[in-house]
Amino acid sequence: MLREFQLADWFTLGNAFCGTGAVFAAMRFLQDGQRGFLMFGMALIPLAFIFDALDGRVARWRQSSSTLGRELDSLADVISFGVAPAALAYACGMQGGWDWMVLSYFVCCGVSRLARYNVTAEALSGDSDKVPYFEGTPIPTSLALVIVLAVAAHFQAIGPALWGGSWQLGPWQLHPLVLLFALSGSLMISKTLRIPKP
Repeated sequence: MLREFQLADWFTLGNAFCGTGAVFAAMRFLQDGQRGFLMFGMALIPLAFIFDALDGRVARWRQSSSTLGRELDSLADVISFGVAPAALAYACGMQGGWDWMVLSYFVCCGVSRLARYNVTAEALSGDSDKVPYFEGTPIPTSLALVIVLAVAAHFQAIGPALWGGSWQLGPWQLHPLVLLFALSGSLMISKTLRIPKP
């Protein structure tokens, strides 16, 4: 199978590698509490973003875009910009029952947004190779959430000191900061929001 990969696909795998590393770093932080692992995991997400940007450019440069490449890109994006940010948020202290629900909603929105893009990309592009606009925000915009988490971690505003504190709503806790993930997920699945594609 690896023989079928184009050069751009290796950049896509770099994206997935970084996202998976971020998840493992979050778990390692939860194991031993060393903040360096958490910061390392957060630093991997901008690197994943760079790989994600490069794979498309390389594919266009080499005129080697393929259905396999598009599917690989979506799967890598789910890991790096969906699951990994949710895992990092959990590691930062968003561990209440309502937090779980919101973070799961965020990941499901990312999956849905990518699936919709894959299904509609050909129709939206028409006669050209390029899709003129995104419906909803692209999933890599979750990088902004990771930057917020990184700033909080830098100022040690994680765990019990997480910005916004926590609310007890019925049987579960909610950390208000997690609502940024709810907003991000909702913007991803919006059909009315159209963003021109560069």
